[in-house]
Amino acid sequence: MSIEPPTDASAYDFSHRIRVRFAETDAMGIVHHSRYLPYLEEARVEYLRHIGHPYNEIRAEGVDMAVLEAGVQYRQPLKFDDVVDVHVAMGPVTRATFQMVYLLTVDGVIHSTGVTVHGAVTPEGRATRLPQWLRSFSNGSSGA
Repeated sequence: MSIEPPTDASAYDFSHRIRVRFAETDAMGIVHHSRYLPYLEEARVEYLRHIGHPYNEIRAEGVDMAVLEAGVQYRQPLKFDDVVDVHVAMGPVTRATFQMVYLLTVDGVIHSTGVTVHGAVTPEGRATRLPQWLRSFSNGSSGA
């Protein structure tokens, strides 16, 4: 991971809304730390759909996006029934990897930030080049 997620929501070009379910919380009604990664994944998949590259189409082209690294900084707990805005933006892109940054807010208040690092792999799990549309992010393009 080579990027610090921005804490200003305006730095993100996409947001996905999630409501915290009771099953995701502990006995105190606080979201268990293990549930944050699925929130990031759900928002990431929606982001890809939003920019015109649904994940199922990427996979149909013979490419998967393996998670190589993931990190979450917990600032304030999420609680049952919170409506969470998961802001998503593309981070650094290289020939073989890309990073995504996340900001989780409730009513504009920061609750956590996250970063995921991904590598392109074949269906057999072998490293492969990122698709051209994704590599274009390194040139400042939106990729859409």
